[in-house]
Amino acid sequence: MLWAGFVFGLLGSFHCVGMCGAIALALPGRPGASLPSGRYVAGRLLYNLGRVTTYATLGALAGLVGQSLRLAGLQQGLSIASGCLIMLLVAVPERYTARLAGWLGLSRPLGWVKTTLAALFQKTSGGALYGAGVLNGLLPCGLVYLALAGALSAPGVLGAAAYMACFGLGTLPLMLGLSLTGQLVPLHWRRRLRLAVPYAATVLAVLFIVRGLGLGIPYLSPRLGPAPTAHAPHAQLPRSVHYCH
Repeated sequence: MLWAGFVFGLLGSFHCVGMCGAIALALPGRPGASLPSGRYVAGRLLYNLGRVTTYATLGALAGLVGQSLRLAGLQQGLSIASGCLIMLLVAVPERYTARLAGWLGLSRPLGWVKTTLAALFQKTSGGALYGAGVLNGLLPCGLVYLALAGALSAPGVLGAAAYMACFGLGTLPLMLGLSLTGQLVPLHWRRRLRLAVPYAATVLAVLFIVRGLGLGIPYLSPRLGPAPTAHAPHAQLPRSVHYCH
């Protein structure tokens, strides 16, 4: 399902342009005598890779939760629940999902993130731009919440981290292009393409639900067996096998 994360990020990047485009356009440094063009491009790339790093880290945390649920024998139910959660987030107005971090008591940490982000915007070094990308990935975003809901049912911690990394890489072409050119896609097209994000999220949700149903469809909905346990009995050897004394 890694391809699903990438495609969702690619389509969702039009949402990112509307929500975080101002931050990408406000990145410090301008190409010229004081900042060679190669360093300018590298700085923008580092900023976006910082976002991908944060998404992958959040994915790993979601994978830990998902792995615990799978070990409890909830593998199929988890995939179905992830799909239902994505549909719920699609149905909830964006102004409410944006307040989710506040409802979870994260207002103070987010205040620190915003203050530190503003301080990093005063610098043009590669490390500062990468750090700005890392912190930007922590800002409240309904699209990221949708992606994390999908990461819950990814196979294992590394699988969930890879899923979110693919999501981040999907957002990279448009966000990098925006930070380099200023206006990569006309405003009216951005508005239209943002309308496609809920539909893409719904398709992703259906994929997770169908996968969890275990319909026996190869790759799409394989039959999922019970999760292995740490105390599973050893397989018995055939009776024809004799031991030497």
